[in-house]
Amino acid sequence: MSATGHAARNDARPGTRFELGLYAFVRAALVGFGRVWFRVSARGREHVPSEGAFILAPVHRSNLDFLLVLICTRRRVRFLAKDTLFVGFWDKLFTALGGIPVARGTADREALQTCIAVVEAGEPLVVFPEGTRQFGPEVQELFDGAAFIQSRTGVPIVPVGIGGSEAAMPKGAKFIKPHRVRLVVGAALLAPEADGPKARRAAIRARTAELHGVIQDLFDEAQAAAGTPNRR
Repeated sequence: MSATGHAARNDARPGTRFELGLYAFVRAALVGFGRVWFRVSARGREHVPSEGAFILAPVHRSNLDFLLVLICTRRRVRFLAKDTLFVGFWDKLFTALGGIPVARGTADREALQTCIAVVEAGEPLVVFPEGTRQFGPEVQELFDGAAFIQSRTGVPIVPVGIGGSEAAMPKGAKFIKPHRVRLVVGAALLAPEADGPKARRAAIRARTAELHGVIQDLFDEAQAAAGTPNRR
């Protein structure tokens, strides 16, 4: 099912009381598991806004990253997830938890517009700037998605380095190792001022380039704290 197949429903709507309660329960269970199995902790959580919308922009090395970023805030955060997951029971569950389906490998403008609507409604949004999971110590080329959403909404981008998640569960792994994981949250990047389409496009490119360097530094710091130093 493609993201277009979800057009009839409003993925940007706020959560119901049931959905918020379910999210709080699932988050508590996952964070508890992370603290026990990965001894996960986060430094710099004071940089995460306690109210209002923002974009959380983590490095992405493992499927575990979706679980691990939940430690950054108790607030419900919205995620993009590949649309093939939104089938049957999982469709209902991921939707209740605030998931936003996206068609991978395409320029999914519908999902992007949903992200903008979510942020404009005041909810935090998680965007992995590298797109899909990557390998190794180098932060790969970033997509402009986070910077584009920021340019349209004016909300801050909060960069996050995650160290140890690839060692705990690399791409293709069937088992989760109890490897130590550390998160380092960086200072929020506020939206730059830009007047006119040409200036906004230049600002988006500049912000994406800046975000790449910031996330690399946070990733290096998190990897060292997790006992998995980068080898670049």
